[in-house]
Amino acid sequence: MSTQSQRQRYRIGYALSPKKEQSLIQPSLVTKATERGIDLIRIDPNKSLIEQAPFDCVIHKLYGIDWAQQLRQFSSQNPNVPIIDSPESIARVHNRVSMLDMATELKIDFENEKFSVPNQVVVTKTDILTGDNAIEEMKLRFPVIAKPLLADGSDDSHKMYLIFDNEGLKSLTTPIVLQEFVNHGGVVFKVYVAGLNVKCVKRKSLPDISEEKMKTLKGSLPFSRISNLIDNDKKNETDNCSYEIDLEKVEMPSESFVMESARAMREALGLNLFNYDVIRDATNGNRYLVIDINYFPGYAKLPGYELILTDFFLDLVNKKSAPGVTGGDE
Repeated sequence: MSTQSQRQRYRIGYALSPKKEQSLIQPSLVTKATERGIDLIRIDPNKSLIEQAPFDCVIHKLYGIDWAQQLRQFSSQNPNVPIIDSPESIARVHNRVSMLDMATELKIDFENEKFSVPNQVVVTKTDILTGDNAIEEMKLRFPVIAKPLLADGSDDSHKMYLIFDNEGLKSLTTPIVLQEFVNHGGVVFKVYVAGLNVKCVKRKSLPDISEEKMKTLKGSLPFSRISNLIDNDKKNETDNCSYEIDLEKVEMPSESFVMESARAMREALGLNLFNYDVIRDATNGNRYLVIDINYFPGYAKLPGYELILTDFFLDLVNKKSAPGVTGGDE
């Protein structure tokens, strides 16, 4: 018998929505996993998880009381099998209050780089938005980004607005999160975390808005229409926003800072599969702000994601995983 056939194989069970399964479990991932001794086993959430065992690890992106109960029962009988991640930890990042409260308390000072969140408030009563001095009373300043309270990946959770004045505030419905818009050079850094494996990439973001430009902007604007505004302003020679971004020339945060922030985020969240969006303050290049956190993001968008995930799986089964790996009954 060959050495390859004698090698211990590991069963990684995955429970995902059809759309998530299609995007993640690609032939390239299955091939890489197989080569490294990992068998990816599809879990049917409508059948008993216990009866579909054994597994060396379970990863999932499913929600609901029934599924959480399945995980608890499985974990009680298989306490040494990691469940990635616990429903309780996932729920914290599905609510922008608990998500951003956690990020606000996270203080990372690494050499000269600082890590925090933009000024923000949670508004639960509509009348707070209708006063003439509403923005001052909330200790914010325009423009602000209006985000839904829930960040569960649904269509509604992605409906965001840029608010320029009091009239824009009055158009909002509560509950809602208001977050100060910070000029950041039109670039967002997306940090993907899979246990101890971390990858940072840069993407185009909303353009900077000058004080001069703010004088011409009124009311509110859905994120879906901001690109139209940009296209129109490109034709105006007096435009004061920056649109043409050469990502190749944008400096990345230092690798040591990315790794340290990822470690702190991982431990604070109690999660292993997530990403977070970070911007660099255009007025202070050493100040980084986390503006969003997403559970189990689209790893397949990353070049070489197959190696990142299979490294993570092997870390798990070899008990080298990050802090916070637990069963389902956290």
